[in-house]
Amino acid sequence: MITMDITLLFQMINIIVLMFILNGVLYKPVRQILRDRAEKMKGMQSEVVRFQENARLRQQEVDNKMAKASGRAKAALDSARAEAASAGNAKLASIKAEVEAGKEKMMADIRSQIDTAAQGLQGNLNGFATAMASKILRRSL
Repeated sequence: MITMDITLLFQMINIIVLMFILNGVLYKPVRQILRDRAEKMKGMQSEVVRFQENARLRQQEVDNKMAKASGRAKAALDSARAEAASAGNAKLASIKAEVEAGKEKMMADIRSQIDTAAQGLQGNLNGFATAMASKILRRSL
């Protein structure tokens, strides 16, 4: 059983003194370390958010610059294609003109040869006709 004597009073004083000592030596420093750690974590979280925002802004800048560069490259490519097409069309037109001129010259040569041959045949036609008629009739005309 519990007896009430002076040792109970010493034990109560011991417990109270132990509480003050433990509070000063153990509990307050541990709570201070926990508070410091929480503040440090909060500061790191704010830095992380700031760095993420900076990274997002820089990525947007890079994306914008890439879009502009891509637009300029596309415009340059389109203009180069247009220049190449117009140069090709001009070259094709000059080649067609040369071919057409050569064709006209050849057609004129062929017409003149046909006319020359026709005149030559026309001149000999009477002689051929008489010779044929004499061969068919088997007598001279």
